[in-house]
Amino acid sequence: MLPERGRDGRVVHEGRAARVLGIRTAWTSVGDGEFFCPGCGGDRNYQRLTGRRRFTLLGMPVLPRGDTGPVVECAACQGHYGTDVLDHPTTSRFSAMLRDAVHTVALAVLAAGGSCARTSLEAAAGTVRAAGFQDCTEEQLGALVEALAADTGRIFGEPSGAGLAIELHEALDPLAPHLAPAGRESILLQGARIALADGPYTPAERDALATVGAALTICADDVTRLLAAAARTPS
Repeated sequence: MLPERGRDGRVVHEGRAARVLGIRTAWTSVGDGEFFCPGCGGDRNYQRLTGRRRFTLLGMPVLPRGDTGPVVECAACQGHYGTDVLDHPTTSRFSAMLRDAVHTVALAVLAAGGSCARTSLEAAAGTVRAAGFQDCTEEQLGALVEALAADTGRIFGEPSGAGLAIELHEALDPLAPHLAPAGRESILLQGARIALADGPYTPAERDALATVGAALTICADDVTRLLAAAARTPS
C-alpha cells in the first residue's frame, strides 16, 4: 500500500494514526509533602503519583498497558521527577542540618581543648551565631561543654570518646553528601579556628578534628593539609 499523501505530496497517514491510537496514563496521588524541586530551584509542594497506562482509540481508553511510576510531581511547575529527588533536603532542612553540624563541631572542639579559654569560647560562639544560632553566648557553650563532660564522665583534654564521635557522625554524615568539597572543608576549618584561638592544636583537638574530617568524607591527607594551612594563617 502506498502511503497517503497530502496536496503538497507529503506523507500524512502516520500523523493520523498517531491521533487514532495512543497511550494515556491515569495518575493517582499516594502522598504529598514539600521537596526541593530541581526544575524550580527551590522548595515546593509535591504529590507522589503512581500511574496506570492504557491504549487509547480515538482518545478513549480501551486496553490496560500496565503500571508506571511512582513519580514526584511539583505543584508549581508540574514537572515529573524520580522519587530519588526526595533524598535531597529542602532549603530549610539543609539550613537546619548545617546549623546543627557547626554547633556540634564547636562543642566537640571545645570539649577536646580542655580549658575552655575565653578566646576559644568567643571564637566558638561567633561561629555558631554565624551558622544560625543567633542567640548563642559564650556562657551557654561553656555550660554545655561542662554538662557534656559530666554526662559522659569524660575528662577535658582527653581524646574524643566514642560518644562524642557518634554525635559528630550523626550530625555530619547526613549532611556531607549534599555539600560541595569547599563546603565540607569550610566546616572543618571553622573547627580548626576554634581550636587555634587559644594556641596550637592539642593532641585531643587534632583527634576531634580528624573525626570531623572523616565524618565529612575528607581524606586523612587533606585533613592534615587543611589543619596545617589553618595553623599558618594569622587569626
